Amino acid sequence: MATIAIYSLKGGVGKTTLAVNLAWAAASLSSRRTLLWDLDPQAAATFLLDRTERSGNEAQAIFTRDVSPAKLARPTAFDRLDLIAADTSLRALDRTFHELDKKKRLAKLLGELAAAYDRVLLDCPPGLTETSEQVMRAADLIVIPVIPSALAMRAFGEVQSHLARRNAKVPLMPVFSMVDRRRKLHAEALAAYPDWPAIPAASIVEAMTERRQPVGAFAPRSPGAQAFAILWQAIERRLALRR
Repeated sequence: MATIAIYSLKGGVGKTTLAVNLAWAAASLSSRRTLLWDLDPQAAATFLLDRTERSGNEAQAIFTRDVSPAKLARPTAFDRLDLIAADTSLRALDRTFHELDKKKRLAKLLGELAAAYDRVLLDCPPGLTETSEQVMRAADLIVIPVIPSALAMRAFGEVQSHLARRNAKVPLMPVFSMVDRRRKLHAEALAAYPDWPAIPAASIVEAMTERRQPVGAFAPRSPGAQAFAILWQAIERRLALRR
């Protein structure tokens, strides 16, 4: 099993869009047994993939009451793709991790899923927090969406510096998101980092919130769907190198 965290220091950079589409690609394009674990109390990934009405207190039970994560994993409408839903109880997750004082609590829980899944994707809340520290210890790869702007690039640099100070070995994979090649700043950023994958800003991607589906499920030939597929192939290649 490999764990891929979709994380950013900043919010509003397309993190959940990446998480949902990459999870779908893992399950549908690579035929991997895939779990998307929504760790963000905003629960946007949960909204996109789960139409079930839920009570608002299950998500944190995994961490506070020794509930197995497998017990909260539910199938989605897509073959081989399961979801652990988020809810508002995760607002206290940073405090919970602090009080537990178990630095590898998330890694231990992920280990319990190794027999059931080939790929686990974590949709992480933004910020440098107790939760992000747990994620950085648990992930095999951290995918970081970066809007081609000065502030987003600065945030990515801060994450790099933070990991360097901790001497952390987890690899980072920056991805340009919400790219509009007609904009000068975006074009310049892409030219400066030609090896970074890029996801376009497109109305078909925005339509996810109406359809409540990954782009590849309803518009598989669109440039957006193709960009997510190419990104997933690049992730699989990165994971293969760790073996």
